[in-house]
Amino acid sequence: MTAYKEWLDAVPSEITGDPLWKQKVYRLALFIGELAWGDVSKLFRDHRTRSLADQLYRAVGSVAANISEGYSRRSGRDQARFHEYALGSAREARGWYYQGRHLLGESIAQHRIELLTQIIRLLLTIIPAERSRKISDEKKGYETDLDRLLHNIPLP
Repeated sequence: MTAYKEWLDAVPSEITGDPLWKQKVYRLALFIGELAWGDVSKLFRDHRTRSLADQLYRAVGSVAANISEGYSRRSGRDQARFHEYALGSAREARGWYYQGRHLLGESIAQHRIELLTQIIRLLLTIIPAERSRKISDEKKGYETDLDRLLHNIPLP
C-alpha cells in the first residue's frame, strides 16, 4: 500500500456503502489499521517487542471498532462514550508507536504518531458535540499536514 487513495479504492463496497463510511475519523481509523498490519508483523519478529506488537495491534483495532460501535448507538451520550473509548485507544496506540520506533524506524513511527494525532483531533471535536459539553483538552499540538500523511507513507 503506497497511498491512501489506492487503499480507498480497494475497500469493499459493503464497507464504503455504509453511512458510517462518511465519517472521516472512521476512514482514517481503518487506514491506520491497514498500516499497522505490516508494522506489527515487523515488531513481532523481534522477541523483545512481541508484547508491544500485541498491545499496539489491539489498540489500533480498537479505534475503528469503538467508532463503529458508537456510531451505531441511538443516544448522543452513548455515542460519546464509545468515541471516548476510541480516543483512549488512539492515544494508547500512539504511545506504543513511540516505543516501537527503535525497530520500526523514526520516519514510520512519526508518520503513524501524526496520523493517530489527526484521529485524536477529530475525536476531540466529535465527542463534545455528541455529549453537548466541552472536553478539557487543548487543541494546540494537534495540528499536522494530513495530506502529507496520506500520500507520503513510509513502509517497512
